Amino acid sequence: MDVWKWEAEGQPKAVVVVIHNAYEHHSRHAWLIQRLRSSGFHVVTGDLPGHGMESVRSVHDEKFTLYNEFVKKLLTIGLNDSLPMFVIGHGLGATLMIRMLQQEKIECAGFISSSPWLGLKHQPAKLSAMLTKLSATKKLNHEITIEMLTRSYETYIESRQDRKYTPMVTATWYRELQAYMKTVMQHEGTIQNIPVLLHVAGNDKITDTTYAKKWLVNQGLTEFQFKEWKRLYHDLYLEPEREEVYLYTEAFMDNVLRSLGYIV
Repeated sequence: MDVWKWEAEGQPKAVVVVIHNAYEHHSRHAWLIQRLRSSGFHVVTGDLPGHGMESVRSVHDEKFTLYNEFVKKLLTIGLNDSLPMFVIGHGLGATLMIRMLQQEKIECAGFISSSPWLGLKHQPAKLSAMLTKLSATKKLNHEITIEMLTRSYETYIESRQDRKYTPMVTATWYRELQAYMKTVMQHEGTIQNIPVLLHVAGNDKITDTTYAKKWLVNQGLTEFQFKEWKRLYHDLYLEPEREEVYLYTEAFMDNVLRSLGYIV
């Protein structure tokens, strides 16, 4: 469970913790990391347990408690610089952060939730047959292809050499994923009252975005933004319009920093 930290180019104004999606790894967000650094943000990120180099040799069967522990580790490192800390969580990474905010008070200046996994529209093709079998170690292919995640031809080319992306899971893992999303959606109470930007893809092939909208409305936050990117696919920060998505995100963080009395 390695963690990486990149220093901002020039005077830092805040720290951003990036939590990636299921099946992928932090390197897929190299552009976002560099864009944040060039805008004056330190960046802390890493590969979720079982992901990155670990995923080359295995099927995902990690316990979600390990994911939670890893997110805590990222947040602890993010707070070390005594700067305002933002969190960008994408896909399952966003869901993990939501659960963290439900359970604990965190010194977080703001949370950017990108395409959270709160209700999936794309299920494994052989789901019902697999989940009724006795063997919990039966393998499932979630069959989420790169072409379903983004319209970026550049990403298609890069992914051909990417052995670290794998949507293979066990039936046990998938059951736990479903239970985890249900727990987040049915949680009584709200998260701590921090600024939240929730943005979703208008052409998301993976998640049902109505769950994300419902979750946000139910939080009763005093400061929040919701943005649906009409034509975009699930991986907002990898889309051809990623610069526009980034500038929207940065404007949100800069506004929060101004409200906290920081000069940006």
